[in-house]
Amino acid sequence: MSIRTIDPNFHVTGQITPAQMPEVAKLGYKTIICMRPDKESFNQPAFAEMEAAAKAAGVEAYYIPVVPGSITPAQVSELKKVFREKSGPVLGYCASGNRCAGAFEMTKRG
Repeated sequence: MSIRTIDPNFHVTGQITPAQMPEVAKLGYKTIICMRPDKESFNQPAFAEMEAAAKAAGVEAYYIPVVPGSITPAQVSELKKVFREKSGPVLGYCASGNRCAGAFEMTKRG
């Protein structure tokens, strides 16, 4: 896992696996956000698997699947809602972390 800090309360990484969820929890994350649509990649774990592993590790999981370059206003609103309701740090993941970082920047606009 290569985690980057985007904001003191929001960090991003590339695809994680269910087996890494205990480590995510140990690092202090209480919330994860998957911004990668299921079946985007052949070997990608389904969100349902990630959510089950997160729950087992005491981490809350959110699914805001964004097609690269196509984030919608509704998805930005949903992301803002998660940030309002959850205290950090929150870990977002997608294929590389870049989609999550870009979506975060969109939450800062109007």
